[in-house]
Amino acid sequence: MKEKPLHFRKIELWLVSITFFLIILSNILGGKIGISNLGHNNDQMARYFAYIFMPSFMFVAFYLMHMKIIPLFQKEKKVWKLIVFGLVSFFVTWFLVGIFYVGSDLGNSPFVPFYFSGVALYAGYFIIASFLKNLILNRKEPSYLTYNILRLATAYTFLVIFLFKFHHYFHFLISIIYLFIIPALIFIFLYNYFLVYRNREIGKKKLSLFYFWLLPILMLITFVIIAGISDAEEVIVVGLVSVAALMLIVNPASNAIFKKYQEHIETLDTLNVQLEEKTTDLKQLRNQINPHFLFNALNTIYGISLQENAEKTSESVQKLGDMMRFMLHENTQEAIPLNREIDYLINYVDLQTLRIQEQENIDILFSRKEEHCKGNIAPMLLIPFIENAFKHGISLQKKSWVKINLRCLEGSLHLDINNSIHRKSGEDPENVPSGIGLNNVRQRLNLLYPNCHELVIRENDLEYFVHLSIQLNKS
Repeated sequence: MKEKPLHFRKIELWLVSITFFLIILSNILGGKIGISNLGHNNDQMARYFAYIFMPSFMFVAFYLMHMKIIPLFQKEKKVWKLIVFGLVSFFVTWFLVGIFYVGSDLGNSPFVPFYFSGVALYAGYFIIASFLKNLILNRKEPSYLTYNILRLATAYTFLVIFLFKFHHYFHFLISIIYLFIIPALIFIFLYNYFLVYRNREIGKKKLSLFYFWLLPILMLITFVIIAGISDAEEVIVVGLVSVAALMLIVNPASNAIFKKYQEHIETLDTLNVQLEEKTTDLKQLRNQINPHFLFNALNTIYGISLQENAEKTSESVQKLGDMMRFMLHENTQEAIPLNREIDYLINYVDLQTLRIQEQENIDILFSRKEEHCKGNIAPMLLIPFIENAFKHGISLQKKSWVKINLRCLEGSLHLDINNSIHRKSGEDPENVPSGIGLNNVRQRLNLLYPNCHELVIRENDLEYFVHLSIQLNKS
């Protein structure tokens, strides 16, 4: 509701469908004319069927216009179809309603007042809905929550106005339901959710209990005052029944709905975590080009380098092979031993050091304390920060540095990275996205270690600083 507009066409259809269903059903059951009187009076019989068929025709016209004609116009943008089909629907419905209206002596004029009122309300609703859309949504930062609430309130208000104009043609109980009972239920549900249920969920049980008893007590006091003013004792009975319905029906039903909603949200969160992990795995697997072939090739190169006494080459190949095995075998798991993640970081930094060790203007410092580095961690959470430091912090022409400090305490991991900054131009071949990216790592941290990590990133014109702490024993 906060992230996008609701599907109002379906919501409006359900609102109108339920309303007309109640009207037609109540009239069929004798809400206006008792079924037992139908065989004695032809006028009563004519009115009985008028009360059934007039709202039926109006609902069919609404359905055709709302779900067929207008969507067709929005899809094809053909004005003539909207005008032709709209006029046909209008005049055919007017003719059918008029026959029952005049034939049952409900009125003498063929200009059926409530029918034209209904058409005017329908047009007026769309004008206001369009105004709300242009006012709220057509902005740089649209407020979807505000729009959805106002649009729902507008739809309900126009429905109540229609019932007021149409109230002579159905049982008064339907008006009471829409004017009083439904708003009261909405208020009770919101009251229970925000003041009772939410407080209980966050541990404020005394406050939740206070609000739980406050509403029925206020209801009883209200009914007692009304009974005293009107001198009608039956009002107290109505109050007792209302409070009993609140405590025995409405409150348990609302709690069941809230729990179901909470379970639904938790299921969605779990699915989001799984989807995020699978997406990360897929991106990483796409980068593994025939790993078995690469392993065989690396072993061959490693053997040749040993025969030629190329120690740096053999060391580089060995570390690269270890990194590839990590990517293939352990990177797809949900959690791995922390020391394996650290080994991967060491191999990566060593390879980078071998690549640039002849450069005097580059300083690489990797200090670490691994005495307490125990437990498990989600794979590939640390390496993106180090990759980013080497990618943006190393220049072969300018003074550069990458300083990494890794330490473990009891149940926690702390990583600090400080590197120089050398902005790459748009034409630089290295200035392209690689790896899983820092944004992806932020999302994974929020999903896998909620409230159990701290990530601080700062930068200026010369340096880039990252601090990451993870509480591993709470993961």
